Amino acid sequence: MSLDDLLDDATGFDAEYGDGLSNHLPMALVALQRLGAGDAQLQRFAGTYAARLQPAPPWQAWPSGDAWPSRLGQREAWPAYRDLFAQWLAHEGVGDLLAQTLPVLMPGCGAAAFHGLIRTAYAVQAVHPASLVDGLAYWACRHLSLGPLDAAGGERAERDPIVLLRQLAARRSGSRLIFERMREAASDGRINATVGALQVDEHTAQRLARAAAFAYAGSGNFTALHLVTSGHALRTLMPFVDTADVAWRWYWQAFAMAVAAADLQVLPPVPALSWDEIVAAALASDDDHLIKLVDSCREEEAAYGGDDWRSAASRAVQEARDRPRG
Repeated sequence: MSLDDLLDDATGFDAEYGDGLSNHLPMALVALQRLGAGDAQLQRFAGTYAARLQPAPPWQAWPSGDAWPSRLGQREAWPAYRDLFAQWLAHEGVGDLLAQTLPVLMPGCGAAAFHGLIRTAYAVQAVHPASLVDGLAYWACRHLSLGPLDAAGGERAERDPIVLLRQLAARRSGSRLIFERMREAASDGRINATVGALQVDEHTAQRLARAAAFAYAGSGNFTALHLVTSGHALRTLMPFVDTADVAWRWYWQAFAMAVAAADLQVLPPVPALSWDEIVAAALASDDDHLIKLVDSCREEEAAYGGDDWRSAASRAVQEARDRPRG
């Protein structure tokens, strides 16, 4: 079976499984192919991964005349959003659909620990319309509002996000899911004040990408891993966004909330591996997060240069090797 065939099959599964965990199957399949996996390996991975998933619920017709943002953040609306976005895509095409939806979705880009954003970006890269419908529907139904943006810029605005991130007080939480901890962090007005202090310019995307790689390489933190993959995802969607500075400001808000909620702890450094070693480890693994992280790191290094992402990917490989099996 080809990647397209497997992505077609993947639309038969729900967006989540277990107790609110995101279904990574379509994203991991695209990442695996880009890392060099052949059809047989993709099919084996899909068969193994699908065993944990649940069938998708039947589609629901979107109520005629209802404004499409009216059910943002309602998890049970995924089947109706699938119907809505499928109709929208059939009438207007990918570019118009994204141009009209992304400005509304970006204020909730932390949805499901950024997985709505990431899933949408992988669908665009795969040129798979049904996966795009599912990605946008997931982003919409898990839309995560973290409050309004504070006034941006000013004469004393800071361009380096790491300077501002170091001012954030870590917030420990008993909540299990990343997006729940992010939502709790949003109740702290000091964090939004810090968000407003960042001067967004043409270099912000790269600065945030390097900050994410630095955070994950130094900590191995699971939340930081999602900052690496989500930054890559948003960069791939930027051709469809008219107001790049606004999109990056919303992403920066979610990024800062995630860092505050992550309680990053510095770990001893790990040996830097070669890309050949890193990719081989990802291809030999059934770990969907490792696969996506390695793919994103390679893509970000190709875009920006430097060793930041090889360090992050080396950390991911080491974390996977140290993780207990069974």
